[in-house]
Amino acid sequence: MSTAFVVGLTGGIGSGKSAVSDLFAKLGIDVVDADIVAREVVAPGRPALNRIVRRFGSDIVNNDGHLNRAKLRQIVFDSAEHKQWLNDLLHPAIRQAMGAQLAQSTTPYVIFSVPLLIENKLDTMTNRVLVVDCDERTQLTRALARDGSNETTIRAIMASQATRAERLAKADDVIDNNGSLSSLPAKVEQLHQQYLRLSAD
Repeated sequence: MSTAFVVGLTGGIGSGKSAVSDLFAKLGIDVVDADIVAREVVAPGRPALNRIVRRFGSDIVNNDGHLNRAKLRQIVFDSAEHKQWLNDLLHPAIRQAMGAQLAQSTTPYVIFSVPLLIENKLDTMTNRVLVVDCDERTQLTRALARDGSNETTIRAIMASQATRAERLAKADDVIDNNGSLSSLPAKVEQLHQQYLRLSAD
Protein backbone atom coordinates (compact mmCIF):
# COMPACT_ATOMS: atom_id res chain seq x y z
CA MET A 1 0.00 0.00 0.00
CA SER A 2 1.39 3.38 -0.94
CA THR A 3 1.53 6.38 1.38
CA ALA A 4 -0.48 8.36 -1.19
CA PHE A 5 -4.18 9.05 -0.66
CA VAL A 6 -5.71 6.63 -3.18
CA VAL A 7 -9.13 7.10 -4.77
CA GLY A 8 -10.30 3.92 -6.50
CA LEU A 9 -12.28 4.81 -9.63
CA THR A 10 -14.58 2.19 -11.13
CA GLY A 11 -17.77 1.68 -13.10
CA GLY A 12 -19.28 -0.75 -15.58
CA ILE A 13 -18.44 -0.85 -19.28
CA GLY A 14 -19.70 2.31 -21.01
CA SER A 15 -20.23 4.17 -17.72
CA GLY A 16 -17.73 6.93 -18.57
CA LYS A 17 -14.77 5.98 -16.33
CA SER A 18 -12.21 7.12 -18.91
CA ALA A 19 -13.89 10.50 -19.35
CA VAL A 20 -13.79 10.99 -15.57
CA SER A 21 -10.16 9.88 -15.14
CA ASP A 22 -9.14 12.20 -18.03
CA LEU A 23 -10.74 15.12 -16.20
CA PHE A 24 -8.80 14.34 -13.00
CA ALA A 25 -5.61 14.14 -15.10
CA LYS A 26 -6.39 17.58 -16.57
CA LEU A 27 -6.52 18.91 -13.01
CA GLY A 28 -2.93 17.69 -12.60
CA ILE A 29 -3.72 14.54 -10.61
CA ASP A 30 -1.77 11.32 -11.21
CA VAL A 31 -3.84 8.48 -12.67
CA VAL A 32 -2.80 4.83 -12.37
CA ASP A 33 -4.84 2.97 -15.00
CA ALA A 34 -5.12 -0.81 -14.57
CA ASP A 35 -5.79 -1.34 -18.29
CA ILE A 36 -2.57 0.45 -19.24
CA VAL A 37 -0.56 -1.44 -16.58
CA ALA A 38 -1.98 -4.75 -17.86
CA ARG A 39 -0.74 -3.93 -21.37
CA GLU A 40 2.71 -2.84 -20.09
CA VAL A 41 3.17 -6.13 -18.18
CA VAL A 42 2.93 -8.11 -21.47
CA ALA A 43 4.92 -5.65 -23.62
CA PRO A 44 7.70 -7.04 -25.88
CA GLY A 45 10.71 -8.15 -23.85
CA ARG A 46 8.82 -8.42 -20.57
CA PRO A 47 9.14 -11.72 -18.63
CA ALA A 48 5.37 -12.33 -18.66
CA LEU A 49 5.21 -12.20 -22.47
CA ASN A 50 8.16 -14.59 -22.75
CA ARG A 51 6.35 -17.10 -20.53
CA ILE A 52 3.14 -16.75 -22.57
CA VAL A 53 5.10 -17.47 -25.77
CA ARG A 54 6.76 -20.52 -24.18
CA ARG A 55 3.34 -21.92 -23.26
CA PHE A 56 1.27 -21.06 -26.34
CA GLY A 57 3.85 -20.85 -29.14
CA SER A 58 5.38 -18.00 -31.14
CA ASP A 59 2.24 -17.34 -33.20
CA ILE A 60 0.66 -15.85 -30.05
CA VAL A 61 2.58 -12.66 -30.94
CA ASN A 62 2.00 -10.43 -33.98
CA ASN A 63 4.71 -9.59 -36.52
CA ASP A 64 5.60 -6.47 -34.52
CA GLY A 65 6.37 -8.58 -31.43
CA HIS A 66 3.26 -7.51 -29.50
CA LEU A 67 0.86 -9.97 -27.93
CA ASN A 68 -2.04 -11.04 -30.15
CA ARG A 69 -4.73 -10.34 -27.55
CA ALA A 70 -7.61 -11.61 -29.68
CA LYS A 71 -5.91 -14.98 -30.21
CA LEU A 72 -4.97 -15.32 -26.52
CA ARG A 73 -8.52 -14.38 -25.48
CA GLN A 74 -9.87 -17.14 -27.73
CA ILE A 75 -7.48 -19.74 -26.27
CA VAL A 76 -8.21 -18.96 -22.63
CA PHE A 77 -11.94 -18.51 -23.27
CA ASP A 78 -12.12 -22.15 -24.37
CA SER A 79 -10.04 -23.56 -21.51
CA ALA A 80 -10.46 -23.10 -17.77
CA GLU A 81 -6.95 -24.50 -17.23
CA HIS A 82 -5.30 -21.98 -19.59
CA LYS A 83 -7.34 -19.15 -18.06
CA GLN A 84 -6.24 -20.12 -14.55
CA TRP A 85 -2.58 -20.33 -15.64
CA LEU A 86 -2.76 -16.89 -17.27
CA ASN A 87 -4.45 -15.31 -14.23
CA ASP A 88 -1.84 -16.84 -11.91
CA LEU A 89 0.90 -15.35 -14.11
CA LEU A 90 -0.54 -11.90 -14.74
CA HIS A 91 -2.52 -10.88 -11.66
CA PRO A 92 0.46 -10.77 -9.24
CA ALA A 93 2.62 -8.97 -11.85
CA ILE A 94 -0.11 -6.41 -12.55
CA ARG A 95 -0.84 -5.86 -8.84
CA GLN A 96 2.87 -5.36 -8.10
CA ALA A 97 3.25 -2.86 -10.99
CA MET A 98 0.15 -0.95 -9.89
CA GLY A 99 1.39 -0.81 -6.30
CA ALA A 100 4.74 0.57 -7.49
CA GLN A 101 3.05 3.27 -9.59
CA LEU A 102 0.76 4.29 -6.71
CA ALA A 103 3.79 4.56 -4.42
CA GLN A 104 5.56 6.82 -6.95
CA SER A 105 2.67 9.32 -7.16
CA THR A 106 3.66 12.88 -6.24
CA THR A 107 0.21 14.54 -6.38
CA PRO A 108 -1.90 15.21 -3.23
CA TYR A 109 -4.02 12.18 -4.09
CA VAL A 110 -3.95 9.61 -6.89
CA ILE A 111 -6.76 8.19 -9.03
CA PHE A 112 -6.56 4.38 -9.26
CA SER A 113 -8.72 3.53 -12.28
CA VAL A 114 -9.75 -0.15 -12.32
CA PRO A 115 -12.73 -1.59 -14.23
CA LEU A 116 -12.85 -4.63 -11.91
CA LEU A 117 -11.93 -2.82 -8.66
CA ILE A 118 -14.75 -4.46 -6.66
CA GLU A 119 -14.65 -7.85 -8.41
CA ASN A 120 -10.88 -8.29 -7.84
CA LYS A 121 -11.06 -6.81 -4.30
CA LEU A 122 -8.58 -4.07 -5.25
CA ASP A 123 -10.64 -1.62 -3.17
CA THR A 124 -8.40 -2.86 -0.32
CA MET A 125 -5.63 -0.74 -1.93
CA THR A 126 -7.72 2.45 -1.72
CA ASN A 127 -8.74 5.10 0.81
CA ARG A 128 -12.00 5.88 -1.00
CA VAL A 129 -14.06 4.35 -3.79
CA LEU A 130 -15.57 6.56 -6.52
CA VAL A 131 -18.17 4.86 -8.74
CA VAL A 132 -19.21 6.31 -12.11
CA ASP A 133 -22.80 5.15 -12.40
CA CYS A 134 -25.41 5.03 -15.15
CA ASP A 135 -28.32 2.76 -16.00
CA GLU A 136 -27.72 -0.39 -18.02
CA ARG A 137 -29.50 0.90 -21.14
CA THR A 138 -27.10 3.88 -21.23
CA GLN A 139 -24.11 1.59 -20.67
CA LEU A 140 -25.16 -0.61 -23.57
CA THR A 141 -25.81 2.30 -25.95
CA ARG A 142 -22.44 3.94 -25.17
CA ALA A 143 -20.43 0.70 -25.33
CA LEU A 144 -21.98 -0.24 -28.68
CA ALA A 145 -21.21 3.21 -30.13
CA ARG A 146 -17.62 3.13 -28.86
CA ASP A 147 -16.40 -0.44 -29.23
CA GLY A 148 -17.96 -1.60 -32.46
CA SER A 149 -18.73 -4.85 -30.58
CA ASN A 150 -22.09 -6.55 -30.92
CA GLU A 151 -24.81 -6.44 -28.28
CA THR A 152 -24.28 -10.07 -27.23
CA THR A 153 -20.59 -9.39 -26.45
CA ILE A 154 -21.35 -6.20 -24.50
CA ARG A 155 -24.11 -7.93 -22.51
CA ALA A 156 -21.71 -10.81 -21.69
CA ILE A 157 -19.13 -8.31 -20.40
CA MET A 158 -21.81 -6.55 -18.32
CA ALA A 159 -22.93 -9.90 -16.88
CA SER A 160 -19.33 -10.75 -15.88
CA GLN A 161 -18.94 -7.46 -13.98
CA ALA A 162 -20.34 -6.53 -10.59
CA THR A 163 -23.95 -5.36 -10.63
CA ARG A 164 -24.81 -1.69 -10.20
CA ALA A 165 -26.08 -2.47 -6.70
CA GLU A 166 -22.82 -4.25 -5.75
CA ARG A 167 -20.71 -1.32 -6.97
CA LEU A 168 -22.89 1.31 -5.31
CA ALA A 169 -22.79 -0.61 -2.01
CA LYS A 170 -18.98 -0.19 -1.99
CA ALA A 171 -19.00 3.46 -3.10
CA ASP A 172 -17.92 6.36 -0.91
CA ASP A 173 -18.68 8.79 -3.76
CA VAL A 174 -20.85 8.46 -6.86
CA ILE A 175 -20.88 10.39 -10.13
CA ASP A 176 -24.25 10.01 -11.85
CA ASN A 177 -23.36 9.88 -15.55
CA ASN A 178 -26.78 9.22 -17.06
CA GLY A 179 -26.83 12.73 -18.57
CA SER A 180 -24.57 14.49 -21.02
CA LEU A 181 -20.78 14.42 -20.67
CA SER A 182 -20.81 18.22 -20.45
CA SER A 183 -21.99 17.95 -16.81
CA LEU A 184 -18.91 15.93 -15.78
CA PRO A 185 -16.28 18.69 -15.32
CA ALA A 186 -18.28 20.41 -12.55
CA LYS A 187 -18.86 17.11 -10.72
CA VAL A 188 -15.17 16.19 -10.97
CA GLU A 189 -14.09 19.66 -9.78
CA GLN A 190 -16.32 19.29 -6.70
CA LEU A 191 -14.79 15.89 -5.86
CA HIS A 192 -11.29 17.25 -6.57
CA GLN A 193 -11.76 19.89 -3.85
CA GLN A 194 -13.12 17.24 -1.47
CA TYR A 195 -10.15 14.91 -2.11
CA LEU A 196 -7.67 17.76 -1.65
CA ARG A 197 -9.20 18.37 1.80
CA LEU A 198 -9.27 14.66 2.73
CA SER A 199 -5.70 14.02 1.57
CA ALA A 200 -4.46 17.05 3.52
CA ASP A 201 -5.94 15.56 6.71
